[in-house]
Amino acid sequence: MRTRLEPLLAFAAGSAVPAGFGWLGDTGELLDRPVETWISTRMTHVFALGALLDHPGAAGLAAHGVDALRTGPLHDAEHGGWRSSTDDDTKAAYVHAFVVLAGASATAAGVEGGRALLDEALDVWEGRFWDDEQGLARESFDRTWTTGEDYRGANANMHGVEAMLAAADALAATDPGTAARLRTHTLRAVERVVHGWARERDWRLPEHFTPDWEPLPELNRDRPADPFRPYGVTVGHQFEWSRLCLHLAAALGEHGPGWLTADADRLFVAAADRGWAADGHDGFPYTLDWSDAPVVGARMHWVLCEAVAAAAVRYAVTGDPRAATLQRTWTDLGDRLFLDPSTGSWHHELTPTGEVGSGTWVGQPDAYHLAQMLLLPGLPVRGSLAAALLARR
Repeated sequence: MRTRLEPLLAFAAGSAVPAGFGWLGDTGELLDRPVETWISTRMTHVFALGALLDHPGAAGLAAHGVDALRTGPLHDAEHGGWRSSTDDDTKAAYVHAFVVLAGASATAAGVEGGRALLDEALDVWEGRFWDDEQGLARESFDRTWTTGEDYRGANANMHGVEAMLAAADALAATDPGTAARLRTHTLRAVERVVHGWARERDWRLPEHFTPDWEPLPELNRDRPADPFRPYGVTVGHQFEWSRLCLHLAAALGEHGPGWLTADADRLFVAAADRGWAADGHDGFPYTLDWSDAPVVGARMHWVLCEAVAAAAVRYAVTGDPRAATLQRTWTDLGDRLFLDPSTGSWHHELTPTGEVGSGTWVGQPDAYHLAQMLLLPGLPVRGSLAAALLARR
């Protein structure tokens, strides 16, 4: 593999700004954009993982991220929770899931303030977003938590699953009751989304819903390349949900239902078979319609990262030789087309024929998907990456 973690982390270090971590352009320059909480939290998580690997400077960068999230302008000291960015007061579940993840990974890495960040983030997640009646998270609120959005989304819940698994691992030794509760929440969410909606639709996962959780399959048909709420089936999310099923199965052990592994298999196969080269070009289109035809043909780096990560975890759990072959094939494609040797990161968007694109993503602001893709192969499968790294120490 030509893509390596060390140059990626060195490149990502350039994103540090007083408010957290900023948006990096194609050459590593900081773009003149608001500081996004989802970037600051993801970078904090990535540097916490780097700290667990004793990567030079990673612990300090993780501590910077934790301090910025606790005391900087992204944190709303008056009303609680975190703004979506320095110029957006929306309180979004997607963002708060990553605050939980950052706090969990920082706690696992022993970063000062990590546990305090995790405790506060969990209080907000469970108190504001988690809907125990539905077994899923609400989407977003205004700054004062007065008005909620009339939309529900699978994406925020997917990252909520990831975050709750990481928090459960981080708290297992010191607060086993909370850890058990979070794993129960996680199972309920996965059962609803994967074992329910995806299975009922022949493993085509709906993303958008009404406040009563009725699917909205035609949402955003008029702007299908939306970066967070695209129209149709999002191939990369199917890979992510498949992998998360296996992480959850590992976390639950003998108490986990058998359908977790079976559903992970069906989602993985559906994404791989329907998505790969669906338009005749190597790689995965961003989205498919409900008859599996490509809608947005752009190749997003995160989609290929999640395909490789899902194949690696699938191979580790099942020993499936096809997963090992696909992992190598997809990794080679990333090294050949996506890798930017000048930065050590990947171009975030390509055209179907391999040219650098910018229809949805500008620059190279996100190390999260690529770092996790690089770390997962060869690690034991646990509820979270941090727990897997600790298990190898």
